[in-house]
Formats: sequence, structure tokens, C-alpha cells
Amino acid sequence: MSDTHTGEPPLLRTAQNMIVENDDIADTIVLRRPPARAEVMAEICRQLEPFQADDGRAITGATVISKDLSIDSLAVMDMVMDLEDQFDVSIPMNVVAEIHTVDELADTILALSARR
Repeated sequence: MSDTHTGEPPLLRTAQNMIVENDDIADTIVLRRPPARAEVMAEICRQLEPFQADDGRAITGATVISKDLSIDSLAVMDMVMDLEDQFDVSIPMNVVAEIHTVDELADTILALSARR
């Protein structure tokens, strides 16, 4: 099947919002897409920026959160809760304890959001 004007195959489009009507009640269902890795990394870096060391090193995926930054465990937990809310995931406490780097935190968020 092709577009009669250009001869190219038609584009496949996906719905981000879907309206469902049932018994005269209309509801809108919003389909969530998993966040992109760049989006997750940018948000983690934004939240960690106030804790960046004075030596001018940038926060990267290899940054060890508790070692390379001046952040305490309470601030880490607050940040994790903010990230959970923002990306609609729940990171179990035993998993949080095993996260050391920014990459590991991003990977955890992406893995959990893919399961939704």
C-alpha cells in the first residue's frame, strides 16, 4: 500500500491519547512512553548539580554519587523520591542501596519504567 501522491508507503502513527466511550461516559487514556536515557540522565544531573564538588569535574555516568559528590544519604533519598515521582517508578530500598553511579541510577529508572 502506498500514498497515491508520493508513491511512498504510508506512515505508521501511534496514538498518545485515546478517548474511550462507554455508557455515555468519555474518558481519556494517556499512553505513557518510556523516558529516553538522555532525559533521565539530564534530570539526575540537574538534581545532583548542587552537590557537585568544587574541583569543577562534570557529573557523568561514571560519577560515584556518594564518593564524588558532597551529598549525604538523606539528600540521596530525597532525590530518589523526586525521581520516582517524576518518572512514575518505585525503586525498592534494597536496590537503592546497590546503586553507586549515575549510570546505575539511570539504568534502574529505565528498567523500571520499561516494565510499566
